[in-house]
Amino acid sequence: MASERERLTFPAFVISLATTAAVHFGDLVDPDSGQPGEPNLEGASQIIEVLGLLEEKTRGNLTIEERQLLEQVLYELRMRFVEAQAAGGKRIIEP
Repeated sequence: MASERERLTFPAFVISLATTAAVHFGDLVDPDSGQPGEPNLEGASQIIEVLGLLEEKTRGNLTIEERQLLEQVLYELRMRFVEAQAAGGKRIIEP
């Protein structure tokens, strides 16, 4: 069993999913190659859907801080998705 220090927190889980979305957007550099990955808008969309589902299913059960974090992350990812779609799925941030 994980110790208190090693337990996954709700904010850490949300940030982990947001980081996964950033990988799908091609915004993060691959530590091995030093190059950003190719954008995968379908993958990013799925992560956004998961976060939306999480928001729906946890409504009324989160602290104010947790709710605000989830809302902010969802807003930013949705805006990023619209931006990526407008760019035709091409990487927006150049390495």
